[in-house]
Amino acid sequence: MSFCNTLKPDRTPGPISGNPLHNLCERACIQVRKVFDACINQTSLEDYGVTITNPTPANYTTPLTFVSAASTSSAGTISNLIVTPLSGDNPHNSRVQATITIPVEVIYVDANNVEGKGTAEIVVNEDVIMCFPDNSVIPVEIAATVNAVSPQGAWTEGLGFSITSCVTVVLKAEAEVELLVPSYGYCYIPPCQAYTQEVCTGVFDLPLFPTTFTR
Repeated sequence: MSFCNTLKPDRTPGPISGNPLHNLCERACIQVRKVFDACINQTSLEDYGVTITNPTPANYTTPLTFVSAASTSSAGTISNLIVTPLSGDNPHNSRVQATITIPVEVIYVDANNVEGKGTAEIVVNEDVIMCFPDNSVIPVEIAATVNAVSPQGAWTEGLGFSITSCVTVVLKAEAEVELLVPSYGYCYIPPCQAYTQEVCTGVFDLPLFPTTFTR
């Protein structure tokens, strides 16, 4: 069993049916990272140069053939962050400038048809406008959720590649807060259902004895 097929839908996450006030039992204080603003940038990087580090296996024979590359984490590393408040109709608007580093894994095949892989980085610069709440003791932080997929690429030299990468960056202004929310109580955790590969299902479903038929 799991949340998907539990027999207690009123005690597990899912769509609300009927009166949403039914079974509300408390106001709960939960610690969460509240997102005050967010925006997404999606771009295609053409002929972007990356250099592999820590190749596996360590020995390889050039030339190399690019296979694919993809991000290894959804968390981007933010550096060179500058937040500049803007004057205008909305005093909460600020200009956010940042450098986002995305870790990627590059897969290749060497001249001996041996597959290898290594780590590299894709770096993008963001310059956007975001909305911030009023100043508080608990600071608002900028976080980046990232994804990068590289379906095309070519070897240049050494461990270098020129790739085409589809990059997604979601910037968020967030803070860790104690939030008061209405609650239905604790969640019911159903017991796990063990996976079994029933290779005999088709056989055991057959009738035990032959069925009669009319001539």
